Amino acid sequence: MKTLACMAAAATLLALASPASAQFAKPEDAIKYRQSAMFVMGTHFGRIGAMANGKAPYDAKVAETSAAVVADMSKLPWAGFVAGTETGGNTKAKPEIWTEQAKFKENNEKLMAQTPKLAAAAKTGDLAALKIAFSATAEACKACHDDFRNK
Repeated sequence: MKTLACMAAAATLLALASPASAQFAKPEDAIKYRQSAMFVMGTHFGRIGAMANGKAPYDAKVAETSAAVVADMSKLPWAGFVAGTETGGNTKAKPEIWTEQAKFKENNEKLMAQTPKLAAAAKTGDLAALKIAFSATAEACKACHDDFRNK
């Protein structure tokens, strides 16, 4: 039993240590993965934005749920930006993602730092706090899109 547990732990460590590219059978799979994560994140972020900008009635529960999804999803797309996915799959990713990796990583870290703040603000039920957190998160999104996404 102890040997089985050790083997399972070793397999888990090996899986975690594998490069992100090993997660995808084809470059198109990585592109689809990151685009799907961004789509879900964008959909929920859009719901919050509509409320923050007065285009939809404020619903604290929807804001809280959507902000939690945004915070969770913000962690996912980065694994799909692996070597070999610079082109194909109808990607809007700019080549600078791969030539300016440090800046790209810095931008994604800024977004991931903002999304928990958005989720925390949404939990308060305070629309004013949500608007402030939404604005900061939107700026983090925009900065990355400006630098690394083709229109």
